[in-house]
Amino acid sequence: MRSLIIAATFALTLSACATQSPPPAAAPVPAAAAAPAPAAKAPQCYNGDSGKFVAVGTTAAISGVKVVCEKTSDGKNAQWMGVKK
Repeated sequence: MRSLIIAATFALTLSACATQSPPPAAAPVPAAAAAPAPAAKAPQCYNGDSGKFVAVGTTAAISGVKVVCEKTSDGKNAQWMGVKK
């Protein structure tokens, strides 16, 4: 009987220590303080000869072939295309 009372007291003590209050609510971030979304970058082509990206409309010669950086059909990317005559 004594061990039952001790076990019950022990269980109540542990459960009382284990209860937690909810964490305090975080303050809402004002809209003005929120970081603005970065602007979408314009499509570019990579020029391996110079080691950098170039803007759409730039012409270059690769292995003697004239090419121009043009937007792809979806407008999100760009690629080197042969110059149209």
